[in-house]
Amino acid sequence: MTQKIRVGAVSYLNTKPLIYGFEQGKMKDQVELIIDYPANIASQLINNQVDIGLVPVAVIPFLKEHHVVSPYGIACEGEVASVCLFSEVPMEHISHILLDYQSRTSVALLKILLRDHWKISPQLIPASSNYEKDIAGTTAGLVIGDRALEQRTKSTYIYDLGTAWHEMTGLPFVFAAWVSNKKLPQPFIDEFSEANAYGFDHLDEVIQQNPFTAFDLHSYYTDFIKFRLNEKMFEAVRVFFSKMKQEG
Repeated sequence: MTQKIRVGAVSYLNTKPLIYGFEQGKMKDQVELIIDYPANIASQLINNQVDIGLVPVAVIPFLKEHHVVSPYGIACEGEVASVCLFSEVPMEHISHILLDYQSRTSVALLKILLRDHWKISPQLIPASSNYEKDIAGTTAGLVIGDRALEQRTKSTYIYDLGTAWHEMTGLPFVFAAWVSNKKLPQPFIDEFSEANAYGFDHLDEVIQQNPFTAFDLHSYYTDFIKFRLNEKMFEAVRVFFSKMKQEG
């Protein structure tokens, strides 16, 4: 290839095993790695500013063309730990919810769960940075990623969106997948998947390079996050898209 493929990935702990190979020099002559948060990477993929993105699945309907280019992604089969609704009061007393600005998929999932699972209709408020400090009284907050793992040590009530989705549908949930906005050569895709796999062969090294005290990362990577996507997960994506259309 004469030009590097631009690869966008999110900056959370849950992506570290997936991008470790690239950070260690795998495909360095073929790939330019761009790190940002999910909503930004999604916008860049839509606007052709990156060629591949580890993007929230909710972005797929907005792409003119899309290809899932790796069997790896970020999913859960029940509790996910890092995508939660946090509150100081029980669910039925929540009046307002601050919405995390970093992920479209998590906001869409929350809206579906509020409507179909919890059956409550609090006021939803788009939030900006540092909104976690405003989670108080009857105002709850949707928090994702590393900040959610930290928020777990602070909030009285924790409603895990992965758990709630599984209770409602019996299905896993896919938060992000490697998606391209154009067709790429198969040899590149094969090598890309091998680079993804590298981090799982060196998981202890990944954890050592990303010290984190709020949550046990080995447990997070092995008990909560499911990185290998399967057919049942893609079935869950189809169900999620169907419910998103109902949301309108």
